[in-house]
Amino acid sequence: MRTGATFDVRDHGARGDGVALDSPAINAAILAAEAAGGGMVVLPPGKYLSFSLRLKSRVTLVLERDATLIAAEKGPLGSYDLPEERGPQLYQDFGHSHWHNSLIWAEHAEDVAIVGKGRILGLGLTRNGPGTPWSKQAGERPLSMAVMPAADIGKLERSHAAMQGMGNKAIALAHCKRVKLDGFSIFKGGHFAVLASEVDGLGITNLDIDTNRDGIDLDCVRNARVERCRVNTPNDDAIVLKTSLGLGRRSSCEDITIRDCTVSGFDLGTMLDGSRQQTQELSPDRDRVTGRIKLGTESNGDFRRIRIANCQFERSRGLAIETVDGGTIEDVLAENIEMVEVTTAPLFLRLGARLRGPEGTKIGAMRNIEVRGLKATGIDPRFAAILAGLPNHLIECVQLRDIDLSFRGGFSEVLPTDRPELADAYPEPSMFGPTPAWGFWARHVIGLGVHKLRLSRESGDPRPPVLLDDAHARAEDAQYWPNAV
Repeated sequence: MRTGATFDVRDHGARGDGVALDSPAINAAILAAEAAGGGMVVLPPGKYLSFSLRLKSRVTLVLERDATLIAAEKGPLGSYDLPEERGPQLYQDFGHSHWHNSLIWAEHAEDVAIVGKGRILGLGLTRNGPGTPWSKQAGERPLSMAVMPAADIGKLERSHAAMQGMGNKAIALAHCKRVKLDGFSIFKGGHFAVLASEVDGLGITNLDIDTNRDGIDLDCVRNARVERCRVNTPNDDAIVLKTSLGLGRRSSCEDITIRDCTVSGFDLGTMLDGSRQQTQELSPDRDRVTGRIKLGTESNGDFRRIRIANCQFERSRGLAIETVDGGTIEDVLAENIEMVEVTTAPLFLRLGARLRGPEGTKIGAMRNIEVRGLKATGIDPRFAAILAGLPNHLIECVQLRDIDLSFRGGFSEVLPTDRPELADAYPEPSMFGPTPAWGFWARHVIGLGVHKLRLSRESGDPRPPVLLDDAHARAEDAQYWPNAV
């Protein structure tokens, strides 16, 4: 709900013609609203060319219908705010470590909002940035990228010097309380369309995001809900929870609900225009298109009390729950999930030991995970649902109920049932290659309960439908067809 005084950006000099630079006028309106004790800064219909906007406490930025906030290109008109000088950021990439180099950013702000039926158009934002300088490097990139030439990786991971004055996020929030994002759309959001880091009390509702890298990233966020959002990200994750060391300390994700959302991996821009095209086959990591909901990969801190409900995955990788950097994931419920055209595994639980963190970082834990009411069709025939812990570090207490997995096509290779542990590898379902079972593969799991599991595929497969390896399980009402042939 809009409350407080109203500040029209045109009264502060904004032109809204898509030619003049309007960020000085918009920032002036924001400061005027802050000085008045709060209020609404309104962008009426028009095209507003902008560099960094600095959102302040008790200020609501209103993007009215037919208002477009356009991220300007660095150049003669100016540049974005510089990334903060925060010393060596050893354990996460550049994008997770800075907020000011964004189209809209807020830090240590309270009671802020961005609302309205308008649009953010990130034409001048870059999706690129340096990777982590972490010296070990094992597990830094997916194994699928091993064949990529260094020059191709270099195009994705630009240097720090190249990022000066560039904007690489549409919206970035750090150390904020009581934040609302509602109603608008984002096209081409840079590295992150939305990055929220250590935000307490976050509501993200009714957003349409169609972007060239990550969609919504919640990093060490508490008391948050993401509802009724559509997020299309063929090149990276759509909605992802993380617990990185981006803010210099170990923190957690707690009490988060993702509900009634749709994630997808259609061609860039074709979710927003409604054409839902499917020409792109691979993400930059050389696996098939992404577009999923995920916990991890950054997992230095803990994840607790996470609920994912009534969500759809379309032409997307499946649900991934990963802790590899020492954090504990516990008390997660995913229910009423529907997937169509799953581009890798429909379900991937991974407890690993990448351990990207300070000296002494220990292997984390995963326990009390429940998935109920998951239906997936058109699954890539190479990959079963996967639960993969480590020897002596088992995934604990997983309940799977009413799981219906339908795999497309057939598979003819006869594969060994053993697989390397790959404890320190980057976690992706493809890390083990085609799975040794075609439907469900669990290893290093204790307290696994499976109730009403249905596995089907279009044609035969020499692999068994289910393989349990060091997995202590109880199953009821399981159906598999066709059986191994």
